[in-house]
Formats: sequence, C-alpha cells, structure tokens
Amino acid sequence: MSRFLAQSGFRHGEPAAAAVLLVNIGTPAAPTPRAVRRYLAQFLADPRIIETPRWLWRLILHGVILRLRPARSAQLYRKIWSDRGSPLALGMATLAERLQVALRGQRPGPILVRHAMRYGDPAIGTVLRELAAAGTRRVLVLPLFPQYSGTTTASVFDAISAELSRWRWLPELRFINDYHAAPHYIEALARSVEAHWQRHGRAPRLLLSFHGTPESYLHAGDPYFCQCQETARRLRERLGLDEQAVSVCFQSRVGAARWLQPYTDVILAELPATGVRHVQVLCPGFAVDCLETLEEIALTNHARFLHAGGEKLEYIPALNEGADHVAMLADLVLRNTGGWREFALDWDAASANAQARAAKARHERLRDERR
Repeated sequence: MSRFLAQSGFRHGEPAAAAVLLVNIGTPAAPTPRAVRRYLAQFLADPRIIETPRWLWRLILHGVILRLRPARSAQLYRKIWSDRGSPLALGMATLAERLQVALRGQRPGPILVRHAMRYGDPAIGTVLRELAAAGTRRVLVLPLFPQYSGTTTASVFDAISAELSRWRWLPELRFINDYHAAPHYIEALARSVEAHWQRHGRAPRLLLSFHGTPESYLHAGDPYFCQCQETARRLRERLGLDEQAVSVCFQSRVGAARWLQPYTDVILAELPATGVRHVQVLCPGFAVDCLETLEEIALTNHARFLHAGGEKLEYIPALNEGADHVAMLADLVLRNTGGWREFALDWDAASANAQARAAKARHERLRDERR
C-alpha cells in the first residue's frame, strides 16, 4: 500500500478551483475539563509553543499542567461561552462566509473560502482534504495572526507541511507570513477605535495589548515584538495620538520565565496611581475575539484595574466579522493571488470548462493508446 494518500473520486480533466484557507489558533469543543484537557494537550505539546527539551516538558505537561489547568480553564471558558458555542469558532465561521461573499462580488472565478484551527476542529488536515475533494488546485493560506511569530504563523506552516507531505498531488500553495503593517489593516483598526470613540467618548489612555511570548524568542530572532511595535506606531500615527496617550503591553504570560514586557496586568494595576483612571483597551493581534480578549481583558483585567483604583475600563472588540475586516482581508487575498487564473477578472466559466473537457479528452486518448 502506498504511503501517499489517493484523492478520493479524482477524475482527470475536471475544472479546478482555488481556495483561501483562514487559520486561527483554536478552541476547545466545549467548556468542560475533558474538552479543555484534550485541546491543551495538543496545543501545549507543540514544540513551537514551548521550546523546553521534550523529555522535560512532557513530564511537566502530563505530570502537572494537564492535571490542574483544564478545570480552571474550563471555568474561564464558561464565562464567555454562548448557547451557540465558542465565540472564536462562531466568529471564524462567520468571517469565512462573509469573505466568500466579498470575493464572489469581486471575482467571477471558482474561489472557495474555508477556515481551520491549528489546534482543535476544524483541523487543518481535514479542511485541506475537503478542499482537494472539491477540486481545489491552488490554496492561499492566511493565518489570522497579523504579527508573525514562530509560535503561531510558523506552527500553522508546520501543520500544512505535515499534512501535504502525505499527499500524492500537491496543490499550488501560497502562504501569507504577516500583515502587521498593511495599510488596510491599520485603517480597519483605526476605524474600530474611532467608532468606539464616537459612541463612548475618548479615554485619556489607549492600551494596545498584544499576546505575549517568552523574551528569549525575541533574542533568538523572532520578529514578533518588533512587528507589534510597528503596528502600534502606525496605528497611533493614523489616530493622531501622541506617545503619552498610547501604551503598548503584552498579556497572557505563563510560568516563571521572563516574557515580553511591559505586562498588561501590571500596567493596569499601576495606572490608577498615576492618575489614569479611565482606559480603553484594544488587542490588535487578535483577529477574532476569544478567551484572551473576552475573559482575560474584558473581565479579569477589568476587575484588576477597578480594584487598583481605576474607574472605567472599556474593551474595544476585535475586528471580528465586521465589514472593514472583511474588506481588508479581501484586499490582502487579491494582492497575494496575482497570476492565479481563478482570481482573474476575465475568468470565463465556459472557457474553463472547454479547456477541462479538452484535457480530459487528451487523457482518454492517451489511456486508450496504452491499452
């Protein structure tokens, strides 16, 4: 038996399609200790996430973390879970659907938009196989991590590579590394802040909170910290704010190691003593709201700020499935699919089908000649 996967139902000469695959980090299937344990076991076993020697990390992970953390994390997930399920899962599905509609409105070709999760479901491998069964021959992979990190974007590439290493016929593949300074991304962030200001007024301080990574990763060459700073600078300049009105910080640290600083929770605990009692928080690195924004910022750090003497903390939602986000992603996709005939403005279904029929006829002639 071949080690390479056969494409189910494959027939030569069928019209090909192209696809855009949106990828996010993932979410447990349910806010229960069992589901969270399953999710964390996959997530924390990834060597891109934790670079501790494998033998030592396995002892820590299975001996301590997966025994204690799932129950605590499940309680946090329950705070943000809705009757329909995980906010991240729902947001990703809606975002993919709306991007599909937007691209169909701008390009006539056969373009599919799907979403996958690096950890959990829908799994990257499952979605790629579904795209192959739908006749997809070109795939643009778009990890929804605006700032590149080995812990996120590179991990998605690892999963894509692992899946495709088992395929007989690989699709043509393009991969977007980051979009931290893309003008449409900065504009979408700025418009979300301005919309919040119009509804609620402007706070004396805008906190831009990015997900943290161990500081050692920065010193090893990971560009994440620098890209976060550039995103913050461009956004501040677009909003017309001076440096004193904006703070850049990093959240979600775990363990005793030194992580990227300053820490979001520390800043929020210290600000009231400096006279800043009203803050607004935006998390530019999160494309869709999730546990780290809805619980960690809007609930836990909100309470921490008030306990320290603050009076008001407002969380500005992620771009989610909003029109500006969809338009920004559509622009990013079209900029990165130049030359692919399915994305051509003059794509013609009749011509594509005729070419497919001709290719099929040639294949059948060659097959008959070999008999």
